[in-house]
Amino acid sequence: MRDAPTLAPAKLRIADVALRFTPRRGPTVTALERISLDVRDKEFSVIVGPSGCGKTSLLRLVAGLIEPSEGAIWLDERRVTGPGRDRGMVFQSYTLFPWLTVQQNVEFGLKVAGTPPTQRREIARRFIAQVGLDGFEGHYPKQLSGGMMQRVALARALANDPAVLLMDEPFGALDSQTRSLMQELLLDIWQHFSKTVLFITHDIDESILLGDRVYVMTARPGRIKEMIEIDLPRPRSVDVLTSEAFMTIKRRIMRLIHEEAVRSFAAPDG
Repeated sequence: MRDAPTLAPAKLRIADVALRFTPRRGPTVTALERISLDVRDKEFSVIVGPSGCGKTSLLRLVAGLIEPSEGAIWLDERRVTGPGRDRGMVFQSYTLFPWLTVQQNVEFGLKVAGTPPTQRREIARRFIAQVGLDGFEGHYPKQLSGGMMQRVALARALANDPAVLLMDEPFGALDSQTRSLMQELLLDIWQHFSKTVLFITHDIDESILLGDRVYVMTARPGRIKEMIEIDLPRPRSVDVLTSEAFMTIKRRIMRLIHEEAVRSFAAPDG
């Protein structure tokens, strides 16, 4: 009888993580409790859940911006103990430096890391072109639309060649048409660069369109309620949004989130 194959270790592992806050007044608040999930190499994982469930807090833990109250987070089998260049962050707000040009914003992390000027200019230009902003290198953020600014933020994160890309509702502030175009752009970039992605969204359609797996969180304290494999074929485009297979998955996720929203609404502090 053959031995079972040895599975490769997870690229990103979140193990029994809890997060608690103690305000100056009032009792301790448990934001996250017993969160465990694995993100495989080159996988696109998405987290959804009702408002206030702790999605953003979980991403901040992975980024090393805050520390867990319990449990541990591992990236490439190294424990996360603080921020690092191995994690690239893209937020809903564009977080660009308004006094720097597009080129300078994308170069910023490379400059801090000590990359020689000629090399960092070449890297920045390559990623600016990749997000479709060729010719805008000398523009300042105030001269760009919201979608263009978010493309700059994505180029800046990719230029640092992170092991995992962390995205916190990056398209939430965009109009529906721009959001759709950004989703398609992100899918193209993800397939081209084979990055590991952990993506937070409140948009169910977006989670299914983008993800290999979707994790549905409970209402506070946030836990993983269910993990759903998205077995829709790739490459994907917005055309998949109207397929019966897509709608079946959507109904399932909607039901899970609705259950948690009702429970949160009925809670004494909800």
